[in-house]
Amino acid sequence: MKSQAIFYHAGCPVCVAAEHQLLDLVDANRVQVEVVHLGDAQQRVAEAKKLGVKSVPALVVDGQVLHINFGAAIEALE
Repeated sequence: MKSQAIFYHAGCPVCVAAEHQLLDLVDANRVQVEVVHLGDAQQRVAEAKKLGVKSVPALVVDGQVLHINFGAAIEALE
């Protein structure tokens, strides 16, 4: 069974670099990653906050939030 993951980011250079590195590392046979650019999908900011995302880039895997580096606080995206 594949794990489900959501990678939230804001499109900044830090976020885009993290996205590329992450997708290069992930085994697509084991983890399905949905990439969400919160600058383009602002309606999903509330969803990210509800899951516990405090800053982006962040990866949510099976309900666990992994904050990666620091590009922007989630409040800056509202």
